[in-house]
Amino acid sequence: MKRLIALFLLVAFPLRAEVDITPVTSESGLTAWLVEERSIPFVALELIFAGGATIESDAQAGAVILMTALLEEGAGDLDAQAFAARTEELAARISFSSGRDSVSVSVRFLTEDAEAVIDHLRLALTEPRFDESAIERVRGQVLASLRRENLDPNTLASRAFARAAFGAHPYGRETNGTPETVAALDRAALLDAHQGAIARDRVFIGAAGDIAPEELSALLDRLFEGIPETGAPIPDHAEFLAGPGLDIIPFDGPQSVVAFGHDGIARDDPDFLTAFVVNEVFGGGRFGTRLMRSLREERGLTYGIGAFLSSGALGESYQGRLSTDNANVEIVIELLREEWARIARDGITAEELDRIQTYLTGAYPLRFDGNSSIASIMASMQYQGFDQDYVNIRNDLIRALTLEDVNAMAARLYDPEALFFVVVGQPVGLN
Repeated sequence: MKRLIALFLLVAFPLRAEVDITPVTSESGLTAWLVEERSIPFVALELIFAGGATIESDAQAGAVILMTALLEEGAGDLDAQAFAARTEELAARISFSSGRDSVSVSVRFLTEDAEAVIDHLRLALTEPRFDESAIERVRGQVLASLRRENLDPNTLASRAFARAAFGAHPYGRETNGTPETVAALDRAALLDAHQGAIARDRVFIGAAGDIAPEELSALLDRLFEGIPETGAPIPDHAEFLAGPGLDIIPFDGPQSVVAFGHDGIARDDPDFLTAFVVNEVFGGGRFGTRLMRSLREERGLTYGIGAFLSSGALGESYQGRLSTDNANVEIVIELLREEWARIARDGITAEELDRIQTYLTGAYPLRFDGNSSIASIMASMQYQGFDQDYVNIRNDLIRALTLEDVNAMAARLYDPEALFFVVVGQPVGLN
């Protein structure tokens, strides 16, 4: 009982001014960022492998997501049921996920079981079974998800925007593949995806909890024994190709989904944080943003609207989404162009800047609410190219932004003449 209680505890991390991060380098050269928290015998480990779905060929689109879903469906001499039973016996939590740019592994375990859990996870990462029965079962789940997505106007809008924005680059295709490509994947394709995606040359590691640096170092070398040094090549940068215009995709229903945007800002741009702050004022997806006030609160044209910096590892865009009645699409597009032009011309106000600085600096410490979230943040910071001290100076950087800084960024970021729209629905008055 004590072990089970400890497993489900969310280890509260003190919201102090400084997060003490210890860089760890193992004997074999693996690097990790560790935040020690010794109050409860519990450890969280997060691995991010860069590459994700971008390493696939067009013909094997969907291989990485199918492969990732199969990692917990048996490994070594353990079939799916035996693997799950062993995980439960160890009171561990192991999860695998993948996306356009990465494959992620999360593991939580009690300190006393560290070596046994790491051996169990290594088995999944180095000797996945990919049994035919498991492949067909999980393939069926993926295909069912794809069929649902093909009936979802939001997904259709996102796909159309990506195709227009990035063309033949992997960013321009469906991350999860198509029904045709997923149906054609065989065990050999999954083995290729596994060898290409899980490798030492692309991993970023975060850890938090009851573990010392030397203990973490030894565990990492134990975990990565047998994992290849290099994976599949990662594609080149994706150029944003969509010019100003409108693409209408017919879809039956009383409402239309509108996707909109243009070129964005790279994650490693020195002024990215300034762009992030401006967007939080303009379109951050909450009540009180410019777009929410204009389109929902003042005019009742949509239930919700948001805009976001889609700054991936290989390319960037600035995008937004909303749904509205078919009869309102034309006026919504006109208003979006007006709001885009207004912020590019006039920027934001001193009151808006003060309010968003208070909100962002107050909300940030709340992310550090347990070992799992801290480990995830440590891995993500490295993956995104942050310096180690970023977590401790981030709020200072936001507070230091001046009205001149943010309004110069607004003039740079927003280009109403470049807006590209995708409308999925039956919009009235557009053709």
